[in-house]
Amino acid sequence: MKQITRIMGIDPWKITADKIEIEHRRLQESLTSIGNGYMGMRGNFSETFSKDHHQGTYIAGVWYPDKTRVGWWKNGYPEYFGKAINALDFAKIRLYIDKKEVDLATAPIADFEMALDMHNGVLTYRYIVAGVRVTAERFFSIATPELAVFKFTFENVDGELHSVRIESFVDANVRNEDSNYDEKFWEIFDHGTLENGSYLVSQTVPNPFGVDQFTLLAGQEFKGDFDLTGQVFENGAVVDTLEEILPFSETLTLEKRVLVLTSRDYDSLSAMTDAAVALSDSLSEVSYQELFDAQTEAWAARWELADVQIDGSDEAQQGIRFNLFQLFSTYYGEDERLNIGPKGFTGEKYGGATYWDTEAYAVPLYLALADTSVTKNLLKYRHNQLPQAQHNARQQGLAGALYPMVTFTGVECHNEWEITFEEIHRNGAIAYAIYNYTNYTGDDKYMAHEGLDVLVEIARFWADRVHFSQRRNQYMIHGVTGPNEYENNINNNWYTNTLATWVLKYTAENLAKFPRPDLKVSAEELAHWADIVEKMYFPEDKELGIFVQHDGYLDKDLTPVAELDPSNLPLNQNWSWDRVLRSPYIKQADVLQGIYFFGDHYSLEEKRRNFDFYEPLTVHESSLSPSIHSILAAELGMDEKAVEMYERTARLDLDNYNNDTQDGLHITSMTGSWLAIVQGFAQMKTWNGQLSFAPFLPKAWTGYAFHINYRGSLLKISVSDQLTIELLKGKALEVDVYGEKLMLTDRYQTEIKE
Repeated sequence: MKQITRIMGIDPWKITADKIEIEHRRLQESLTSIGNGYMGMRGNFSETFSKDHHQGTYIAGVWYPDKTRVGWWKNGYPEYFGKAINALDFAKIRLYIDKKEVDLATAPIADFEMALDMHNGVLTYRYIVAGVRVTAERFFSIATPELAVFKFTFENVDGELHSVRIESFVDANVRNEDSNYDEKFWEIFDHGTLENGSYLVSQTVPNPFGVDQFTLLAGQEFKGDFDLTGQVFENGAVVDTLEEILPFSETLTLEKRVLVLTSRDYDSLSAMTDAAVALSDSLSEVSYQELFDAQTEAWAARWELADVQIDGSDEAQQGIRFNLFQLFSTYYGEDERLNIGPKGFTGEKYGGATYWDTEAYAVPLYLALADTSVTKNLLKYRHNQLPQAQHNARQQGLAGALYPMVTFTGVECHNEWEITFEEIHRNGAIAYAIYNYTNYTGDDKYMAHEGLDVLVEIARFWADRVHFSQRRNQYMIHGVTGPNEYENNINNNWYTNTLATWVLKYTAENLAKFPRPDLKVSAEELAHWADIVEKMYFPEDKELGIFVQHDGYLDKDLTPVAELDPSNLPLNQNWSWDRVLRSPYIKQADVLQGIYFFGDHYSLEEKRRNFDFYEPLTVHESSLSPSIHSILAAELGMDEKAVEMYERTARLDLDNYNNDTQDGLHITSMTGSWLAIVQGFAQMKTWNGQLSFAPFLPKAWTGYAFHINYRGSLLKISVSDQLTIELLKGKALEVDVYGEKLMLTDRYQTEIKE
């Protein structure tokens, strides 16, 4: 049985704790992260916590190009490693009761409670110390993205008179966990006082790469029962001091409002300052309760469409809601300049940048659970960066466009050879997202214009990246890394070769449908693409009846994971990299990723043979792995395996399956729990534009239900001992249920089939 670490309580709508974790404080911080798409933070205490933790606050689109040059520098290598940087710490306070500072790591705390309410994104914690019950409540506003709200309540519970002093900070003295030699990324540009608070302007330090510096303006203002008694600037922070006497059996309240604006949205500091003043004025008469109610209403609107209801398992229910909550806290499609970082606002690992995870895993969810404009913005993000993708290809001496593995701007900024140069399959995922959007929505306008702009350049990359083997009379792709990153510099990765040929064929088909003379694709070029498609080499083993992951894979010691001593797992934390690379073990779906993408191309028997061969060799040490296996297992009638993989993807972070959640949540893979239920358990497919369902009900559950948007119609699907499909909005549409087509005009119900 997989070892898990569960430190938070089980509740369908909340993430709860009844103690301050000392050993697992970083994990607790990750699990109580909040955000609003514009900014967010880990679940750090505002008060002092002197033991190990990871203070982190992040602003969407704000990053820094850190140096990477080393002695073994190679041509084509990225100039810098882009990373999301820890922004100003504006949650910070120092709390003094009777002139003694409260340190939550060492103070004699009683009756501690913490709850992240996923209904509305409000994090609350409370405790008793020195005769005072302290309640801290915070949220990042959905209605006003630049606003973070902190409310502190102090209740006298011992009948003694107490003095309460709060020093409230906006602090630029912050560092990244992964910075070089403890370097800082911020310098103070300006600071000052307000009538009821203070402000700080900071700017990223200069860089040698010509990347624009970012400027942040953060101001704090206060409401409530406390007197403002001091304002200073010290050690890179503005500090406002507020004091009051807490009488017998009374309660005091302090509300701290922080506005954060960035140079991403303003051409000058004066424009940013004017906007901050106007925004502050517009909020000055708005009460805390009104802000709270607006927050609750905004989240309610999201949950009305997105919520997945599970009956019979609070663990499963909490898992899916937690993942959806964190996804929507990270990205809801309002800004086409942004994308979904694998850690969102919860940590710094992976640099906080954009990966191919978005196109492969997030697009299907946003297509179903948000307005189509959200997915279109994700596609526009890549289209807008087409010139940079062309630059990336030229850096490798290749034609066309190579979309980056890691980026903030479209230029590749990852600093590992096997990622930057070899994991080129990501180019296919960019193209697949265009197909997914077009097939799901039925809207081919994007394809005819921006879509083909991107597809043609990706196709040109693949046509140049292949080589022709005279000996075999076939095209091949050498020197790659597939989705399984536990193999590097391999030849003929089946998944990569499959994607490359699909892109060439799909692009040619759409050029025939939507002629684009401006793209200058000649008949000779199309003929070359067709030749590659016809003569591509795909590693296969006829005797085993499987697609071989890559050349030489079957020559490894194919000992199943189940026969390993559990102390070896996770491999990436216990084995040397040399041993990992020589092993047969698979980090995440590789061949199976291709079978998932192109499920209508393969028979059930082909899927079964490949699943039965590869899953026992898969360690699922990528957060992206369990969902794909759950979906395929469900299609193959392997219900228990499907549920096992769902539980792993749904509670990957809540139960710290991979022993790395302390570094931040696995945001992009959180789509996996939704995919596992909708595309797995309910077997929702849209192959060739045909919507279909063939659901089963997990034995431990009594029912589940979800909504989807599909081609302008809103459907609710409920599964218990019966399947019910309701058309809530939109026109009638054809649906395939268990292989039988029907016209859905209102409500359809049938028995669940085994």
